[in-house]
Order: sequence, then structure tokens, then C-alpha cells
Amino acid sequence: MGRFDDSFAEARTLPFWLDRGDAPEPQPPLSGEATCDLAIVGAGFTGLWAAIEARRRDPARDVVVLEAQTAAFGASGRNGGFVEASLTHGLHNGVDRFPAEIAKLEELGEQNLAAIEATIRNHAIAADYEPNGMITVARAPHEVEHLSAAVEDLAQHGHDAVWLDQDAVRAEVNSPTYLGGLWQRSGSGIVDPVGLAVGLRRVALELGVRLHEHTPVTDLRELPSGVELVCRDATVRARRVLLATNGFPPLLRAIRRYIVPVYDYVLVTEPLSERHRQAIGWRNRQGVGDAMNQFHYYRLTSDDRILWGGYDAIYHFGNAVDPRLEQRHATFSLLAENFFATFPQLEGLRFTHRWAGVIDTCSRFCVMWGTAMSGRVSYAVGYTGLGVAATRFGAVVALDLVDGVDNDVVRMDFVRSKPIPFPPEPLRWLGVQLTRRELARADRNNGRRGLYLRALDRLGLGFDS
Repeated sequence: MGRFDDSFAEARTLPFWLDRGDAPEPQPPLSGEATCDLAIVGAGFTGLWAAIEARRRDPARDVVVLEAQTAAFGASGRNGGFVEASLTHGLHNGVDRFPAEIAKLEELGEQNLAAIEATIRNHAIAADYEPNGMITVARAPHEVEHLSAAVEDLAQHGHDAVWLDQDAVRAEVNSPTYLGGLWQRSGSGIVDPVGLAVGLRRVALELGVRLHEHTPVTDLRELPSGVELVCRDATVRARRVLLATNGFPPLLRAIRRYIVPVYDYVLVTEPLSERHRQAIGWRNRQGVGDAMNQFHYYRLTSDDRILWGGYDAIYHFGNAVDPRLEQRHATFSLLAENFFATFPQLEGLRFTHRWAGVIDTCSRFCVMWGTAMSGRVSYAVGYTGLGVAATRFGAVVALDLVDGVDNDVVRMDFVRSKPIPFPPEPLRWLGVQLTRRELARADRNNGRRGLYLRALDRLGLGFDS
């Protein structure tokens, strides 16, 4: 028993975002045989953005979306709701991996975020979007050095970023653990992810997309003139297919080499009282994240709860994905302990929701694309936890690929290249466990990475929590 286990003992075991009384009625499952021009598998962010874009490009195109559960059931409804302009999981990762293209990628990321904001605004989507920026906090001296130096790099790429010393960062969000913070005031915000997804679902239906929920796809079969999708109670013959399945077991074996499904766990508190708000500050409502390898991310909800997640990312042998893995007492206990260590003035606060979701991690930390079946199938996966905004870009590019569009974007190395694949089991599981152990050791050792982590860095095999 952990000291703070009582704080989450009565928490509901489902995502806060999905625990709403205004959820739309599910669209009917598909049965029998059907045909379409484009079939999209998955009604999360990638699938919904792809459906909207496909209909906007060609209003006569017959688009069918097939979802195993309901829209946003997977990662799109289980994340922290952080919206980032970056397509590369941050500027540093982008510079390391795509130095020749980073200026263009930063420009594309800003355009992508602007398009998301315009969609929210033009379609009156109730997403509680707040473009208040992100503070990455330093809790150790080496993190102060690293983050303060990053301000100039961000500024050189057009970002509005400022360094906050200890007093300034605690004036924004009051924690005795903070030594400083990097506030990136542009290109970052928070959103209700399910509110956004429900809005996109509505827009897709208004555009004439056919959505079938509770219709899992179990197999793909290449045909001379298209692809057959085998569903539980139906078959669909499509000219083109776009896969948007995130970290769930892929319908193409080739994807499995590149994706590791990692469970990320989240707690949400009860609404803060005015006393709590005075004790913590946070009047500018930024997103917040730690600078450690094993990091927490946290933010306020629209009704002033604190969402607190991350740190203890868990991989299960054999790429296992199972609802039974979503409740892990040891992880929730650790999350609660770390929460009250960060905000001791909030001791006594209780958590109302606890859940987990699968992150589709790849070794380059950002979206990857590919095609199969003579180019009739495309996919976009591997967002690694930063997909709320990047999924729109991922969907647009995946649609370009399956349609055979030739443009400057699809010719980029960012689109054409693949991350380094993960090894097969049992090496995959052993590698992940060893990496987690070494990352924790580096955090305890003032950020100094040992031989193993330095070797991974040289190989381009990034990995953190």
C-alpha cells in the first residue's frame, strides 16, 4: 500500500474525457456486403481527419470509416489533450533526425495547427481549445542548464519562448520542486480531445462520410482492382484503404516491426477549490511537463481539475494490447505519490478518474507512413504520444500516398524514410526493460547517459517514458 493510495481508491476506471453524458449515439455497425471508393480503418483523429479531407477534395467520393468500438475510443480519447505544432515530437528531435528539412517541417507544423484552429472555429466544435503554451519545468540543476540553452534554439526557429527562473516559474505554477522552466508561448495549447473528436465526427457525417461503429476489421485481402476488408459481420470492397489504427494490432505485418504499444497511465483530480487555486496559482493555464527522461505531463481541465499522467510507461510482452492491462495499481500509486511530492499543498485532494491508453511508439518518436498492396493501402502510425495535432498532417499525407499524389511533401525524407525497426521477441521486451532501467538511472545521475543509452542515441533508437 502506498501512502496516497486512498486518494484514487474510489476513482472511476474510465477516461475522464469519455465519461460524458452528451456522447453521440453510435452509428450502426455494418453487416452484409458493401463497396466504396475509400475505406478508412479507425475513427480516431487520423481516421476522422482523413475522412474529412477525402470528402473535401472530392465531394462525390464514397468514403466509409470502420471503427471497432466508437469514435475516439482509443488513444484519441485517452490522451492528455496537449496540442503541439511540432510534427517531429519537438524541435530537438526534429533537428537531430531531419536537419536538412527542419525549417520546412516547422513551417508545415504551424500551417497544420492553423488549419486545426480554423476547423474548430469554422465548425463551432466544442473542444475547449486554449492556446496558452507549454512550460517544461526543471527540477534538477542539469535540467536548468539544458532548458535555458534551448530558448535561443527555439527563437531561431521562430518560436516565442522565454526562460523562467525559479521565482518566475513558481509564480506561474507553484511547486517547491521547480528550479526553473521554459515557457514556449507559441505553437502549443490544450484541448478536450474527445470534444475535438466528437466535433470532427459530426463534420465528417455532415460531409457525407459513412461511419460504422462497432465494426472491427479482421483482415485485408488484395484484389485485382482493390482491397477486400473482412469485418465481423460484413465484407467491404474498396478501391483504396487508409489504416489509422494507432498502437492496436495492425492489419499489416510490416507495421508491427516498427511499432511498440506502450501503456500510459493517467489520473484526474476532483475540481480544485478556490483555496487550492490560490495555493497552486496556474492562472495562465499552460500545459506543464517535466524535463526528465521519465516525465510527467499535466494540465488543467475546463472545470479546474488537474490531469496528471506519464512517467511509468509500460510495455507488455508480445506487443500485448488488452483492456485488462488498463488498470495497474502500482503505477497509479506511483503517480499519486509523485503528484503530492510536486504539489504538497494539495494533500487531501482526491482523484476521480484513472485510466490507461496505448501509445504507438516508434524509434524516431514521430509519425511514419507507408503503403502496401500495390499502393492501394496506406497508413500513418507512430505518433508516440504527440498526435493530437500531428494526426491531421499524418492523415493528409497518408491520403496523398494512397491517391498517388506527387508533391513536395510526399517527396520529403520525413515521409519516405522509416524508423529503425524494433527487434523481435524476446529481444524486444528485454530491450525495452533495459532501456527503462537505464533511463531511470540517468535521471538519478544528473542526466548523464551510460554506455547503453549513448549506443542507442548513435543508432537513432530514441526511447523515453
